[in-house]
Amino acid sequence: METIRLENVTFAYPLADRNALKDVSFSIDSSQFIVLCGKSGCGKSTLLKQMKKNLIPYGQLAGNVLYCGQSVADLEDRRSVSEIGFVQQNPDNQIVTDKVWHELAFGLESLGLSNAAIKRRVAEMASYFDIQGWFRKNVNELSGGQKQLLNLASIMAMQPKLLILDEPTSQLDPIAASEFLRTVYKINRDLGTTVIISEHRLEEIFPMADKVMVMDQGQVIAFESPSEIGEFLAGMGDQNRHPMFYGLPSVMRIFSDVCPAVKSPLTIREGRLRLEEMLTEKPAAQAAADRVYELPNNDAVQNPVIALKDVWFQYSKESGEVLRGLNLNVERNQWYCLLGGNGVGKSTTLKVISGILKPQRGSIKVDRTKLSMLPQNPQALFTEITVEEELLEALYYIKIPDSAKIDQVKSMLALMEIEHLRKANPYDLSGGEQQRLALGKILLLKPKILLLDEPTKGLDPFFKRTLAGILRKLVENDVTIFMVSHDIEFCAEYADQCAMFFDGDIVSVGRPKEFFSGNSFYTTTANKLVREWQRDAITCEEVSAWLKAMI
Repeated sequence: METIRLENVTFAYPLADRNALKDVSFSIDSSQFIVLCGKSGCGKSTLLKQMKKNLIPYGQLAGNVLYCGQSVADLEDRRSVSEIGFVQQNPDNQIVTDKVWHELAFGLESLGLSNAAIKRRVAEMASYFDIQGWFRKNVNELSGGQKQLLNLASIMAMQPKLLILDEPTSQLDPIAASEFLRTVYKINRDLGTTVIISEHRLEEIFPMADKVMVMDQGQVIAFESPSEIGEFLAGMGDQNRHPMFYGLPSVMRIFSDVCPAVKSPLTIREGRLRLEEMLTEKPAAQAAADRVYELPNNDAVQNPVIALKDVWFQYSKESGEVLRGLNLNVERNQWYCLLGGNGVGKSTTLKVISGILKPQRGSIKVDRTKLSMLPQNPQALFTEITVEEELLEALYYIKIPDSAKIDQVKSMLALMEIEHLRKANPYDLSGGEQQRLALGKILLLKPKILLLDEPTKGLDPFFKRTLAGILRKLVENDVTIFMVSHDIEFCAEYADQCAMFFDGDIVSVGRPKEFFSGNSFYTTTANKLVREWQRDAITCEEVSAWLKAMI
């Protein structure tokens, strides 16, 4: 039975010079798990909002959007609210009450259910989503992952038949994102709820999908099974591959490159089984396979531009130390990535370096007159009404002619690929677009030391490659980059130096190849795939090259 059908849907926003959606047609059956992907700004959010009555954007619409055979726009409000759930990108944008328990009950109260029915459903949702431990907490005490889980639980309390999620993990760290996606998949499998989810993090969600839809410039260019999507994106040739090819799971990228005529595996397990068939003689792992990389002597850094020595910091006397004798040296013109788990002190380290926080003990050497910082939440930098004004604000105190300021803003809009958004409100942008705007704003200040807190969060795979090129060019032009990240694949491919942060200090550091090949679990998917045969390969490109040579 069909849950959703779109027939020749075309949509344009007021005053827009191009259509946001162009002749989109497809149908989705009940209980399917559909993944929607594409570059930022390709129309994913616009498409999803057409399926939810109270979120349909204002503009010119042609074609039909049908839910269970009825026009979405003509659905009764009660049916739309109860049967079609929608989870948005920013966890804070959907929460309307101050207590967790009240948020779970709010939608049910709006539907007019009895107190007994509300209590039963709230109890059921709190148990199913394991919310009991923070059931009576204030919402503002929750982490981003908990808030998004609360949004999901509040919607599922109304027992929807269709669950729509618009990049729900774009503001979450990788661990919270993984837990959230597994929960959504469990809902689909346990309850038979139809799921349509747009995502940039395809590594984990691809194997969950029944079908994958790829959008480009407002059009659906492919809607097939995950394996067929991989073949489609890879089949465009090395020089003309679709940008979304680089967002495919690493295992698919590698096998699509090495064995394009054979159906690609989706997971590491499937990939390793395929390798065992392909490599009849297992070559001995290189001597480097058993190396243990020690923390290099920081004295080897001759003239660090960032130097921390025996730095200790705690937020209050009651809390434990976040930084415990931290020693850190970053060379000039180096791209340095700091990795580690959640809550270990990586962002605190950035704030101590920038001067936002003052340590209780230790010494810090850094020229803060030449320093700019991108915070984890890009909205912290927004003060203006439009994207263009936001960038101009960064140049307010720079003594150059207004014409030069306008030229610099135009160049930055182009560099960040947000020219078409120059008149948009910064808070109306997607998570990835906000990240680009915030980065563009601090780059206009032309810093010599650039601190970045999760800069790839919310970015589509194609712009990640663009960002890497921008940052590499900055390093070549005498800029030092210190970056905190959970994005293992990005750091492995582009960083000069990587370090592991744990228990308030750095426990290992090295160049990406030695750093990641020395880890068993905290390493890239590509490395996990082939480490039994070739432990030193850490990127998709390196693994592909090695496999081609082997077969």
